[in-house]
Order: sequence, then structure tokens, then C-alpha cells
Amino acid sequence: MTPLLPSRVDLYAVISTREGTGEDPTHILERVIAAGVQAVQMREKHLSRRERFRLAEIFRRKTSDAGRLLIINDDIDIALSVGADGVHLGREDLPVGAARTIGPGLIIGRSTRSAEEALAAEAAGAGYVNVGPIFSTPTKPGISPVGLKTFREVRDKVSIPVTVMGGINRGNLHRVLEAGVRTVAMVRGITEGDIENNVSELCRAYNSYVRV
Repeated sequence: MTPLLPSRVDLYAVISTREGTGEDPTHILERVIAAGVQAVQMREKHLSRRERFRLAEIFRRKTSDAGRLLIINDDIDIALSVGADGVHLGREDLPVGAARTIGPGLIIGRSTRSAEEALAAEAAGAGYVNVGPIFSTPTKPGISPVGLKTFREVRDKVSIPVTVMGGINRGNLHRVLEAGVRTVAMVRGITEGDIENNVSELCRAYNSYVRV
């Protein structure tokens, strides 16, 4: 049976710091956990593989202690080595089918920009698909947003969980939730500034639209 992203995950924090900013991803993780976020993705592409592995070990220990999910971006070998819950693959990364063969017990996510891509990912063994960027975002420069229409098309075609990402913040979250989104992935919307306050306000807005 394909491991799926759990339905309890509402906010999905993607920790992605920029080289040279002085931000400590471990401290960001601690604040994200304290704020109550249920799933975390480690996406530190600027680090060397050795540095990513060492950071992933720390992330795994802290998320395990707190009972939170840990997804590793791109690196399935690191995900397996540290005992992460899953791996997230970009559109140009390892094929989902190959990743499923290597890590049969992992939650495997795939970035998608269309219903066709999402259906292919589901057929290959993905445990969720992410649709995005929904809105314009500096974390994906030069990539045009797909909009909420694409999310609806994907949601109506696949049976696995669908997450969205890209340019989502407190100001436009209501539009995302009104479209039927139930799991929202964010980088800056969660991790920039006062994380606890960000999560508190996002959860308040989320709960006003979504009744579990």
C-alpha cells in the first residue's frame, strides 16, 4: 500500500534558507515545531551533500522527538539514511517509480504543474502531489504561476492528497481555502519573521474555512 501524506497535515513548512543570510535552519525548525506545524520539509539546496546529511540528522532527531513528519527535498539517499518519513521530488528529479523502488516505505511527493503530471505521479506511486506555484513567488524566479484552476483540475483527477505552494500568505490564504485546498505548503509565509505569530494567524484563518 502506498504511504500517503496524512490528512491531519494542514500547514506544511518548507525550511529553505538562503546562503549568506545568517539564518540557522535548526533554530527555524525548533520554532516551527513549537508553533505546532505537523510536517516539515528540509530544502537546503545551497549546502553540500555532507552538510545536508548532517542537518538532516538533526532535523530527524528533533521532528521524531516532537512527533512531526520530516520530508527531505530531492535527496532520497539522505531521507533513507536518517529515517525520514518521506522525500519530495521536483519535476526534474528522480522519477517517482524509481524512488518508490528504492524507498517503498517512504511518503513520496512530486511537484506538478498539470493534471496530466499529477496522474502520472500517482500511477508511479506518489503519496501526494504538490501543485504550484499557485501565485508568483521569489522562491521560483522565472516560473509562471499555475493558479487555483490547475489545483482544482488536479484534485478532481487524482485520489491521493494534493498540496499547494507558491506565493501563499495570510493575505491570500482565504482564496486558497475557498478553492478547496486542505494542505498548504509555505516557505516565507511560515518561516519569515515571527513564526509563532505567523502560524497562529494562519491556523485561525484556516480554521475559519475548514471544519475537520
